[in-house]
Amino acid sequence: MANAVKNDMLVTLGVRMADMSGKILEETGPEGLTYLHGHGDIFPKLEAALDGRFEGEGFFIKLEPEDAFGEYDDEALEMVPVEHLGDPETVVVGLVYEGIPGRVNDGRHWRVTDIAEGMAVLETNHPLAGMALQFEVKVLKVAEPSDEDAVGTDNVVVPGFLSLADKIVSEEEDDPTDAEMDRMLSGEKDDSPMARMATATPRIIR
Repeated sequence: MANAVKNDMLVTLGVRMADMSGKILEETGPEGLTYLHGHGDIFPKLEAALDGRFEGEGFFIKLEPEDAFGEYDDEALEMVPVEHLGDPETVVVGLVYEGIPGRVNDGRHWRVTDIAEGMAVLETNHPLAGMALQFEVKVLKVAEPSDEDAVGTDNVVVPGFLSLADKIVSEEEDDPTDAEMDRMLSGEKDDSPMARMATATPRIIR
């Protein structure tokens, strides 16, 4: 008998995410993406809709902004001189800071969304904040975790575009490779699916 989706099961999903006009914003590859069910690693409403489903099942679900990336806050923008953020040559769009230098840290993370004329635009809104989203979901696989896939290990992949997890990069993690940094600094865009998903959880600068 096929396994049902339940807590502590490894679930592999095929997902297509679109805006309400039907424009595809993100989709998984044929191998899908895997998460550990019941641990809040994906949107709660989506996780609840998956509970009890079996391999091969598919469904559509709509998430309002409050169920996905939150409402857009018009006041969550600040203009800061680039030099206040560090070496101007290393400050690029996509970097996230644990607060604005020189100000009391209120716990929010600030993303660089634009740079012009020596000023950086810092924003706390997620790029998809304020948007209702629709998802086409298919359960590709449901399996018991192996010893290597124990809870809390890096073997469990959390799909970046299915959660609002704001994960801070630890000091033990590897820095970007030279090629990755060169691409960031040159402004060259990496359009691979995994690169687009990674923009939801970029490196955070302390």
